Amino acid sequence: MHWIGLVALGVVVGALGTLVGAGGGFVLMPILVLLYPDEKPEALACISLAVVFLNALSGSIGYARLKLIDYSSGKLFLLSGIPGAVAGAFVTSLLPREAFDLWLGGTLVLAALGILVASPPRQEGGGDENGAAETAGASHGIAPAAVAQRRVRGVILSFGVGFISSLLGIGGGIIHVPAMVYLLRFPVHVAAATSHFVLTGTSLAGTLVHIFDGSFTSGYGKTAALGVGVIVGAQIGARFSKRAAPAWILRGLAIALAGVGVRVIMVAISKTHG
Repeated sequence: MHWIGLVALGVVVGALGTLVGAGGGFVLMPILVLLYPDEKPEALACISLAVVFLNALSGSIGYARLKLIDYSSGKLFLLSGIPGAVAGAFVTSLLPREAFDLWLGGTLVLAALGILVASPPRQEGGGDENGAAETAGASHGIAPAAVAQRRVRGVILSFGVGFISSLLGIGGGIIHVPAMVYLLRFPVHVAAATSHFVLTGTSLAGTLVHIFDGSFTSGYGKTAALGVGVIVGAQIGARFSKRAAPAWILRGLAIALAGVGVRVIMVAISKTHG
């Protein structure tokens, strides 16, 4: 793809990724898989993770201005997510390309189904999202004991999300945001913003692993073009995030995941039996 097309793709990835707090890897990685069928998994994962980092960094700046990031919880999730991301990056190089594509497609479809079948989240405490964020998101109006319990679950969850996201190069937000909303009961927009904050660290950790093991040697040009686009797109996504209805964010994410996941699986199967 020409660099102009990559920049345009980056804008779309950045806007969508920031809007739902997923970093854009769930959009970018399947497209890279389809565009470059002969590239090694670790090379594609490194490009995607580097772009996710730029998207997450830019988006987090936008979310910080809106005071939507729960820094207290985010720091804990980041500390557990980084070791998982490092481990996942090391494992990527062990997967054959066909197996990698099947795992990627299957993960996207399962994430989509999980969002679609889950009951709409019931936010507790009656406080609005701005109020929660302005107090560092410490409780979202929930009792302190419940907050502590949920943060423990969040720490465990973040390690797994970091591993899977780095393994598949998808950034992890597609799993982290729904889990924070449905399992940890974060307000949707606060979950998206906090997930973006966590993605900044985990995606950087995964990218550095791939740089040090030599997987990134052919990806600098593509990453630079995509990066220009996502930095712009992330600001657009952050600006519109508060205007989008939570249900629309989650359902739209699920539909996108299912579509690209099925496509990746079909291509992987055709290559296996071709």
